[in-house]
Amino acid sequence: MRTLAVVGGGVIGLSVAWRAAESGWSVTVFDPAAGTGASWVAGGMLAPLSEGWPGEDEPLEFGAATLARWPGFAARLEASAGTPVFVADATLTVALDAADAADLRTIADFVTARGHEMRLLDRRAVRAAEPDLARTVRAGLLAPTEPAVDNRLLLDALRRCCEQAGVHIRAESVADLDDCAQDQVVLAAGAATARLWPGLPVHPVKGEILRLRHRPGAPPPPQRVIRARVHGRPLYLVPRADGIVVGATQYEAGFDTAVTVAGVRDLIADAEAVLPALGEYELRETTAGSRPGTPDNLPLIGRLSDRVIVAAGHGRNGILGAPLTADAVAALLDGEVLPEAKAADPHRFSVSRR
Repeated sequence: MRTLAVVGGGVIGLSVAWRAAESGWSVTVFDPAAGTGASWVAGGMLAPLSEGWPGEDEPLEFGAATLARWPGFAARLEASAGTPVFVADATLTVALDAADAADLRTIADFVTARGHEMRLLDRRAVRAAEPDLARTVRAGLLAPTEPAVDNRLLLDALRRCCEQAGVHIRAESVADLDDCAQDQVVLAAGAATARLWPGLPVHPVKGEILRLRHRPGAPPPPQRVIRARVHGRPLYLVPRADGIVVGATQYEAGFDTAVTVAGVRDLIADAEAVLPALGEYELRETTAGSRPGTPDNLPLIGRLSDRVIVAAGHGRNGILGAPLTADAVAALLDGEVLPEAKAADPHRFSVSRR
């Protein structure tokens, strides 16, 4: 039987491992603490359309292609692990001023021209959709096909699916890919990927996130993912069964994952500007993680050598990119290239073979 090592046990590594095991590979995942990195901290948005912007055609199309795979991916997860993972079925981006409202129109024009559904909402329509939002919200952009998932339920489900498929998860670090004895190696180590293959343009981007618990008497969480820009800072509110996830700050801070007072202050202030009742919720958890960023906001998915494949650099879209990345790696293991993943070829940058 063909053997495969997957270095990294986040949502990408586990998805790749599950897909490969189902295809007949004997798979071992190496991670000292699988499922506890950036994937554990994430908000769980699947929102490539809402992040579209003129000139960024390839990130949009990559995101749309993996979004289209999510219903089938989630159905397979639920069938195998018994866990439904969706927590919202649409995304609503709101504008607090005229400049933000103009940006929403720009996004809508760009994305709909490429065949994707989005709807502009006026102030009244926004309040009808989400009545607890601030009265200062003046416009909205609804993406009815952009859901969200509970990232922690997702990780638990992926672990169960891997175990059922015969994947071995070893709580070990890999210091050198040459130490892996398997026939093939998938490098899916997130922000730490460049440590194992120097020269890969993957760097850590710090993100802080708050988890809030709903308290009796407080207004319920929004039904949709709510996105906004407040004082130039991006903000999202993602509903959960017991509350809301609020995120996320973005810093170039290396591998520092300490939660800062300033980060918590800004997230709470910005969130209350969009959802005033948020102050009635319980502050349950503050966490930070290192997202794996790349220069062009596209991941790296492709062969680095005859033996090593990279699947990393998904930035804040690792949850979103899991289904397409798993399919793309499966194709590479069979000697093929998935057309939807061509834009993620790592050799678009200067990548040396070790």
